[in-house]
Amino acid sequence: MNTRNLYDLYKQHPVITTDSRNCPEGSIFIALKGETFDGNKFAAQALASGCSYAVVDNSEYVEENDERYILVSDTLQTYKALAREHRRQFDIPVIGITGTNGKTTTKELIASVLRQKYNVLATEGNFNNDVGVPKTLFRMNKEHEIAIIEMGASHPGDIKTLAETAEPDYGIITNVGLAHLQGFGSLKGVIRTKGELYKFLASKEDSTVFINADNNNLLEILPDNVWVTPYSTNKDNEEDCIIGEVVSCEPYLTMRWHEPLNELSERGEEMTWHEVRTQLIGRYNIDNVLAAVAVGINFGVEPKKICKALNEYVPTNNRSQLITTGSNRLIVDAYNANPTSMLAALDNFEQIKAENKMVIIGQMNELGANSDEEHRRIVNRIRQMSMSNVWLVGEAYAKIKCHYQKFNNAEEVKKELKENPKKDCLILIKGSNSLHLSELTELL
Repeated sequence: MNTRNLYDLYKQHPVITTDSRNCPEGSIFIALKGETFDGNKFAAQALASGCSYAVVDNSEYVEENDERYILVSDTLQTYKALAREHRRQFDIPVIGITGTNGKTTTKELIASVLRQKYNVLATEGNFNNDVGVPKTLFRMNKEHEIAIIEMGASHPGDIKTLAETAEPDYGIITNVGLAHLQGFGSLKGVIRTKGELYKFLASKEDSTVFINADNNNLLEILPDNVWVTPYSTNKDNEEDCIIGEVVSCEPYLTMRWHEPLNELSERGEEMTWHEVRTQLIGRYNIDNVLAAVAVGINFGVEPKKICKALNEYVPTNNRSQLITTGSNRLIVDAYNANPTSMLAALDNFEQIKAENKMVIIGQMNELGANSDEEHRRIVNRIRQMSMSNVWLVGEAYAKIKCHYQKFNNAEEVKKELKENPKKDCLILIKGSNSLHLSELTELL
């Protein structure tokens, strides 16, 4: 059965499930596989639970003469092809977002801005891989006027595959930095992989890239045959770029922005600064905010409504959150961690004026052969901050000689906090999500 025929079947049964424990009546089960599971084994269970059809790629699990089984060569490829066919049914702008850091925050900010004018479909949570992107595309319906698709990557070719599935018309690479080095091998590998989004857009007519004009790594891989909407924090670029600057960061980011002077001149308008008081921690978030401004301007959202959306956005996903408890103030950025984001968080924390500052820093995963070097670099950066109250969490710090307190995991930290509670501190909590450092907030 080819993709178009399968999509005709999907139109009669417009619910896809990949979880045999969740089988709505009349749905289609697609038997995906992973390192620790094989969905083919659960096809019969899915049919018994209410699915009308089961798409499998192992004939061993097909029951003879049962037409409810659809045998394909690769269920994941079928899943993505079916999602792409569904996306093609809707003639709406699709924005693809990737980057080493900030892509989820940028996606949320853009969604907040565009919702001032449009019915927006956006990636939920971090469903940004080859299973999550199709899941988002299947949510697209005739009510949606624009879509924002987040794309993550840990190996070369990942963004190419996701772009070919979502087929975006617009694209943003938030930045490129040291992350997933075990898969990419080097920063050059990261840049090449993220740049796959630009390459896809260059293959389409009338595609647009929103780009940070201060980022040389991105400028170097920018194709010639795409429309460009640039943003910058460098006033030397204000003729052609949306310009932003930090007003304050104590601790929330307040910034202001204005449209390119050339565009204002063409419209006969004076330059006006628009101020935004965000609820985000970290001056590094100005790039994410400016990306949302650039998208909003491109799609005709009024500056006042852009500012309103950015003012009102509150992070709720352990990214750049300020939490005030009965005992302390916490800066929680514990969903993701890599050398680039870790250094940015430490730089920002150093600039915040407060007494009794403390950091709880978790290890960074998927750095491969670079792990030792990068964790030592983080410890050396903390030494420069002249802080005495430093806790390091994770085995990656075990071999590093320093006087800081070390813990193997979050459970050990919890035990310490129960025995020796902290009070009246400003605490930065930063580490990879797998360490579960966000759970420490209950004891702080």
